[in-house]
Amino acid sequence: MAKVVIIGAGGVGAVVVHKCVQVADVFTDIVLASRTLSKCDAIAAQVKEKTGRTIKTAKIDADNVAELVTFFKAEKPFMVINVALPYQDLSIMDACLEAGIHYLDTANYEPLDEAKFEYKWQWAYQEKFKKAGLMALLGSGFDPGATNMFTAHIAKHHFDEIHELDIIDVNGGDHGYPFATNFNPEINIREVTAECRHWENGEFVTTPAMSMKASFTCPDDVGTYNIYRMYHEELESLSKHFSSLKRAQFWMSFSDNYLKHLEVLDNVGMTGIEPVNFNGTDVVPIQFLRALLPDPASLGPRTKGKTCIGSVVKGVKNGEEKIVYTYNICDHEACYAEVNSQAISYTTGVPAMIGAKMMIEEKWLQPGVWNMEQLDPDPFMEDMNQYGLPWKTVELDDFKLT
Repeated sequence: MAKVVIIGAGGVGAVVVHKCVQVADVFTDIVLASRTLSKCDAIAAQVKEKTGRTIKTAKIDADNVAELVTFFKAEKPFMVINVALPYQDLSIMDACLEAGIHYLDTANYEPLDEAKFEYKWQWAYQEKFKKAGLMALLGSGFDPGATNMFTAHIAKHHFDEIHELDIIDVNGGDHGYPFATNFNPEINIREVTAECRHWENGEFVTTPAMSMKASFTCPDDVGTYNIYRMYHEELESLSKHFSSLKRAQFWMSFSDNYLKHLEVLDNVGMTGIEPVNFNGTDVVPIQFLRALLPDPASLGPRTKGKTCIGSVVKGVKNGEEKIVYTYNICDHEACYAEVNSQAISYTTGVPAMIGAKMMIEEKWLQPGVWNMEQLDPDPFMEDMNQYGLPWKTVELDDFKLT
C-alpha cells in the first residue's frame, strides 16, 4: 500500500524495519537511511536472512534539511518514520513539509545543548502541517506512545472521568554488563538526570531528580522492583488532553548498581552536555561517554528477563470510584529470537510500525500535528495484540506506591 523511509539505524530502527517487513501488504517498499551506511546494510542483511526480502539502504545526514528534501523528493515515500536522535526532529519535520510527505517519530524534540523535554517546538508546527495537508504523529513509541494509548483506551472504555494517572515502566532485564543503557546512552542519561516534574492540581511541580522512590510488584510473576519518579514527555500531552487529571506521575525502575554508576559519572562531570577543551579539542563529556559504553543494539543476545510497562488510572464511573491498570509484559529473549533485539528497542519499534500502519490505512490520517491520545485508541490497541505487544487490563481493589 505504501513506501516508507525509516531514518535511524540503531536498535529501534532495526526493530521498525523487521516489523514493517512482516506486514508486507501495508509496507510495500522500505528504505532505511542513516548517517552510517554500514549500520543500514547490516540491518538489511539480517532482514534478508530472516525473511528473504530486500530493502533499500541509503546514507543521509538528518541534520541537513536540503539533503533530506532532495532525498525525499527522489524516493517519493508516503511518510517518514523518524527513529533518529530527538535533536533531529525539527530538521526532518522541515524536510517533510518541503517535500510534501507525512511524518512520525517516537520521542519529542530536545535541543542539542540543553536537557529540556517539551512539545512546544513541535506543537508550533500545527498550522504548517495542517495547511500542507500533511500529518505529523508525535511519540509513537512505547512511553510515550503505547502508554498514551493505554491511558486513552482506559478513559474511553472504563471511566466517565479520570483523576489520577501513574505510568510505571519496569525493566527486569539483566544484560550482564557493570553499566550500560538500554537505548541511546546520551538520551537515556540526560533523561534520568533531568529534574523531575509531575502534574498536580493544574500545574507541574518540580522536584530533584530521583528524589521520590517507591516499591512496585509487577503482575504475572515479573517481580518486585524499586521505581523512581521522574519526568517523561507524555505527562505534558496527557495532562493537556485529559483536563480532568488532578495528578499524573511517571515512574521507572533502576537497580542500585545503575544508580551508583550514574552518581559517580555525574560527580566527575561525565554526564555534562557543555564542551570541555581537551588537548585543543572540544569534547562533550556525555558524547564521549556514549562512545565508551556498550552499543544498546548489542545487548540483545545478552539480555534475559522481562519488561512490565503500563498505566494505572483512578477515576469515576457512574458516580463510583474505581482503579484500572493496563499493561504489557515483554520477554527480552523472545524479542531477540524474533528480531535480534532486546525488549527495550522492541517495545519502542513495534508501536512506531503500528502508528505508521494507522496512517497508511487512513485510520488516523488527518492534517496537523497530533499526539497519540488525541486519536482513536481502539485500532492501535488491536494491532498491539496482533503484532507482538499483547496487553491486559485489570481492575484493582487498591493502588498505593510505598
